[in-house]
Amino acid sequence: MLQQTQVVTVIPYYQRFLARFPTMESLATASIEEVMPLWSGLGYYARARNLHAAARAVMVQHHGVFPQAPEAIAQLPGIGRSTANAIAVVCFGARVPILDGNVKRVLCRVFGIAGIPGTAALESRLWQYAENLLPERLPKRDLSKDMATYIQAQMDLGATLCTRNRPQCTSCPLTDICIAHATGRTAELPQRKLRRVTPERHATLLVIVHENHVLLETRPPVGIWGGLRSLPELPPEDNAAAYVEKQFGVRVLAVSPAPSFDHVFTHFRLHITPQVCHVTLRPSAMEAGFFWLDLATRDNAALPAPVRRILEELSLP
Repeated sequence: MLQQTQVVTVIPYYQRFLARFPTMESLATASIEEVMPLWSGLGYYARARNLHAAARAVMVQHHGVFPQAPEAIAQLPGIGRSTANAIAVVCFGARVPILDGNVKRVLCRVFGIAGIPGTAALESRLWQYAENLLPERLPKRDLSKDMATYIQAQMDLGATLCTRNRPQCTSCPLTDICIAHATGRTAELPQRKLRRVTPERHATLLVIVHENHVLLETRPPVGIWGGLRSLPELPPEDNAAAYVEKQFGVRVLAVSPAPSFDHVFTHFRLHITPQVCHVTLRPSAMEAGFFWLDLATRDNAALPAPVRRILEELSLP
């Protein structure tokens, strides 16, 4: 949940998720339709699908026992090398390095390493630094506790002091050995990728309403809002009333636009224009993947944040 998301945002989602799925087995035996509502509004929904798939993999491939080796953990869906190593250190006392964004920033500044994180050459170099800096096993010391403290300290140092903007160098325990601080290059390191123009897309979402129900579709498991329930999208250049009547077998009574707004994804900006269509039902079979949601139950539905916002701002009952 903390990938690409701040702690203050995650906490209530984390608490609700663990209350509903307190064990690996309870998560693995649940359907994805039960999992997605608890992620609704948090974004980056592939995380939820991967977490669910990982729980099932643990139950099937590892007989319900979470693997301890970093290499085995990294084979679970949605878990890369750094996350796998962090789990192995904190949970099982392994002696392996991590390399998340915070640690990369600390290493680049302390050792004056130029280059853009994410490139293969620099990643390899940073992994070597992280490996070489691991604490050694000391007599009469519990290395597992030392490692967990060390790894957590690395992450916290980058998250709280060695921040991307306005680092608190006067409070940092590494100031005396930090090359970036000594050479006045904290703003330059690590180097940033060239900023690209954010692509823009447009979508007209249909809010098809009938007697306190709204028509939703289940999104494909991959792609934008994968696995969530969303409003149907009007194809470009189509007329809303004609499309709705032809596609869903209903009669449109009135169409009215709702305020447009933007929603920013990682790689593009989506301009959303809702069109509210009040309809009467005709005796026609509903197309597969579509269903009517009782608006009284919308709080429990797996809705992406923009769709939830549309329904809330329209003040539908």
